[in-house]
Amino acid sequence: MNLTFKRTAAACSLAIMLGACSNGGTESNPGTATNPESVNPAVSEAGKEPAEVIFYSNNNDTVESFDNRFGDALRKKFPNYTIRYIQSQKGFTLPEMIASGTRFDIFFQSIGNFEGNAFPNGIQYDMTELLNRHKVDLGKFEPSIIESVRQASGGKLYGLPVFTNNLVLYYNKTLFDKFGVEYPKDGMTWDQLTELSKKMSRNDGGKTFYGYARSPDHLIRMNALSIPMADLNTDTPTINTDERWKTFMNSLVAPSQDALTMDYMNKTGKILGLEDFAVNQNVALFPYLASYVYVGQEQLKGLDWDMVSLPSLQPGIGSQSYPSYFGITNMAKNKDAAMEVLKYMVSEEFQSQLAKKGIMPALQNADLQKQLGQESPFKAKNFSAMFFNKFAPIPPKALYDAQLVSVYLKYAQQAQIGKMDLNTALRSAEEEAKKTIADYKSKMK
Repeated sequence: MNLTFKRTAAACSLAIMLGACSNGGTESNPGTATNPESVNPAVSEAGKEPAEVIFYSNNNDTVESFDNRFGDALRKKFPNYTIRYIQSQKGFTLPEMIASGTRFDIFFQSIGNFEGNAFPNGIQYDMTELLNRHKVDLGKFEPSIIESVRQASGGKLYGLPVFTNNLVLYYNKTLFDKFGVEYPKDGMTWDQLTELSKKMSRNDGGKTFYGYARSPDHLIRMNALSIPMADLNTDTPTINTDERWKTFMNSLVAPSQDALTMDYMNKTGKILGLEDFAVNQNVALFPYLASYVYVGQEQLKGLDWDMVSLPSLQPGIGSQSYPSYFGITNMAKNKDAAMEVLKYMVSEEFQSQLAKKGIMPALQNADLQKQLGQESPFKAKNFSAMFFNKFAPIPPKALYDAQLVSVYLKYAQQAQIGKMDLNTALRSAEEEAKKTIADYKSKMK
């Protein structure tokens, strides 16, 4: 793969429109400074001198979403900085950005996707020295989300977690009231979820209601048993060799084995999902991302809902944490300015702003957790559910993790809708996953 940034006249015209043309850059050498300000005067002047800091993500976040969560607060904190955000869209995909040499100073993406996009494209920058010089305290983070990015990058630190995510169980209060069934509670087991789902699946008034819908992508990616997608020692998929997958897959589908849901899947070839829960409102229970409270506000406003902790497969253990990492790129024009911005984003002040909006903070801080949702339109909801369980440990991740999740998901779906038995699905997933890994490795040569 050619990781060199190409510079053309067309690229510069595009970059001028967005901010600047990149001069590229090289990865830093980690180091420790005893007197940061004497080593680099820019540290003491950071935030005072004009600077431009450009953010980019290929997660399809809108400008409005970026500004609501980050941009507006950063412009207020750094009035001398120009804070820009480039939205991923046609003409501004990551390959197009790199091919055109368009500069962006901070790249952000969720765990697995951050490494899987940044590293193969050669935009990562080891921030260890900058973190030392700017005195960023890594001890205040939830440990697993720092160690995960170190693991994927050979001990270096290419990204900082700014917020995190996990899975909770959403439920439709209207349906529980309609059928006179007691609401779910924090601390339920998966077996209890299965029994509750069966109670809520029924025909009533000529309409069919279902107990349980799911987002298998997230349940697999953030699986509560901490099963890795691949064995990193051998670069082989785990889907048919780690027995925990069979246990997990059986648990995943257990709440949807009632006659009505099975009939729906057989007839449609689909599983029930987010639209059925939030829009059609014919599903009672839906395990999904905690961030939906923030990003799905418009849908949730039309639903009488609440949430509890994700039912557990192991006592007191929920899903894995699902952090989003923000990393300075090797093409960043003013790395000290970019680091001051990141330093603020992981400060208690900024993390408090995120928490009050209903966004899970990355810091390990009980006071911040208590502030969750205080300024959300849903502040009366059970936000404590988000941190009720302990996070399941994050297993080691390969750079091709996201591709394997897609493969595993495809065959899990086949098993769930009855098109394959589970053993056949696991073997088929293993075969395709091996090819996926081989293709990935051949492209990286």
